[in-house]
Amino acid sequence: MNSLHIRIPLFLVLCASLAWSDLQADIEDFRNQKTALQAEIKKLDFRATQTDSIAKDEAKRFGITESRQQQDLERRKGELDALNTRIASLAKELQSEKSSQGNYSSRVEIAKSFRSSVGQKLAEHCADLEGLISHSLPWDRDIRLDRVRALRRDLENANASPEEGLTRLRAIYAEEIRFGDEVVVQNRPMIRSDGETVNARILRIGNMWIVYSDEEESKYGILVPSKNTKGIVEYTWKENLTFNERAAVKLALDVKLARKPPQMVRLPVSLSDIKESK
Repeated sequence: MNSLHIRIPLFLVLCASLAWSDLQADIEDFRNQKTALQAEIKKLDFRATQTDSIAKDEAKRFGITESRQQQDLERRKGELDALNTRIASLAKELQSEKSSQGNYSSRVEIAKSFRSSVGQKLAEHCADLEGLISHSLPWDRDIRLDRVRALRRDLENANASPEEGLTRLRAIYAEEIRFGDEVVVQNRPMIRSDGETVNARILRIGNMWIVYSDEEESKYGILVPSKNTKGIVEYTWKENLTFNERAAVKLALDVKLARKPPQMVRLPVSLSDIKESK
């Protein structure tokens, strides 16, 4: 009985000892697990810290990149706006230049048309002058006509500019005016109405009258103008002169040649000689 009582406590003590040992082992195991878990947690925390740092760096880099991209976008937008403004300005300048060129071309065409019109008007003046010379005093008429006709051909064929044409026409007019104003004596051979050739002293009074006498002062003549049935002036020689008419022609020649003193001479010529023939 007593031994039973003794065994029971010992059994209990043994059981308690075994239970304590198991508990100690479990506790130690729990501690090891805790340590491992703490180490794992530290690793995870370190990784999380690294991940947060990397995320922050990435976020920072992304922010910087986004800011740079935004700045670059704004810069390119500004450059594009400036380029569009420049293109619009150049287009406006180009349109203005085209308009100026169009106006210049129009002015050139107007100038060409005006110069062509001036050339035509000068050619018409030449034609009118040619008609006047054709019915004027028959003195070097072919030479005078050739000069006018040459100018008219050059103007009509555009071989002479309006400036050249005007200069030449003014020279011709000046020559004709001088021809109409001068009083000259020239020695020329001439053919009389009867076919006889004489060495004549010819007195030309402007573009109106011509009188002559031969060297022997035996033959005289006066060029008389008259109008035909068409109203065109024609010139014929009057060579059967009266004594007074011969004397007047001789006196006029002597005065012009300074053989006699200057004086008024009444020649047998008149504008009334121009009359229609019947």
